[in-house]
Amino acid sequence: MLHHVELWVPDLPGAVGPWGWLLGELGWEHFQDWPAGRSWRHGDVYLVLEQSPALTGDVHDRKAPGLNHLAFTAAGRDEVDRLTADAPGHGWSLLFADRHPHAGGPDTYAAYLEDNWGYEVEIQSEPPG
Repeated sequence: MLHHVELWVPDLPGAVGPWGWLLGELGWEHFQDWPAGRSWRHGDVYLVLEQSPALTGDVHDRKAPGLNHLAFTAAGRDEVDRLTADAPGHGWSLLFADRHPHAGGPDTYAAYLEDNWGYEVEIQSEPPG
């Protein structure tokens, strides 16, 4: 079981808006706050955004070794569509728009979103049935 994921961000106040909106829409609950961080929880798993004083850079490169993206499950295709439509108003941009919603292949239905700092999330529809 995954316990938690911690993302170091270069701008905590700026990142909290987009991530807080998305996680809230996906059913995650606000969990913790401290001067350099915030977390949300879903069941026993939690996700942390932290602006650590130990950061050595201010850009995340999803194409470099390390984290490429986080994938979340949406309640269905309508939920993927709703989140995709609302995302730009909350600091997210759609990746792979020319292949959306099948950028992951013909049997997938998902949105790939990127925040202003280069972090990517995949919002994957639960399979029907």
